[in-house]
Amino acid sequence: MEAMIEQAANALRKAQRVAVLTGAGASAESGVPTFRASDGLWEGHHIEDVATPDGFRRDPSLVWKFYNARRENVSRVQPNPAHIALAKLEVRFGGAFTLATQNVDGLHQAAGSINVLEVHGSLRRTRCTGCRCIEDRELEPLGELPECPRCGALLRPDIVWFHESLPERIWQEAQFAAAMCDVLLVVGTSAVVHPAASLIPIARQVHDDRPTRATVIEFNLTKTDASDYADIGLYGKAGELLPRVVERLG
Repeated sequence: MEAMIEQAANALRKAQRVAVLTGAGASAESGVPTFRASDGLWEGHHIEDVATPDGFRRDPSLVWKFYNARRENVSRVQPNPAHIALAKLEVRFGGAFTLATQNVDGLHQAAGSINVLEVHGSLRRTRCTGCRCIEDRELEPLGELPECPRCGALLRPDIVWFHESLPERIWQEAQFAAAMCDVLLVVGTSAVVHPAASLIPIARQVHDDRPTRATVIEFNLTKTDASDYADIGLYGKAGELLPRVVERLG
């Protein structure tokens, strides 16, 4: 393990640009449930009932009950050492550091990360189904059928549900960061949710602007689909391994 940590640190020492892709495992160590269980249910609900546009049209009250419970849970947790280590890494690389996350809990920003691309949206924001206005509501209590303060239409979580497209600008920025980075850190994601997982093979592509492919470093509890692309695999708690890599940089 020590040798792998040194390899990871050495790759980062040589890097000019760094990109990161994080998933549910990065927040699980803070106490945020991954929600999607092995039986395909989210908190006992079928995904199509609480995480699709059709489910929201059928029963918006159920969807809001589900997401309000998630918001309440997030209000009780704090960033873990993995979040903090990534924020420190951003300080080192400045504008040459981009963090794309599949998580919607805002813990990266709470840890101090700045250049964060939330490819799946945020629990803290609402989107109006009428005027389309997006507002940051933080984690304030919301009712089961919250209305837009501007037009009175029903609000929905600003979350990318199944069968919806990723936000175009954010996704383009994430792809560019992966295509131009020298090192891609993959933290706490099984790399099975697409298109977010496609950032990993994008980082390995060689092109005119980057004649050598990026080094992919995976941090996960166990090997995942991302392991097929990883040059360096660090398996264990990201909250223990990431700080050790960052500390090794000096």
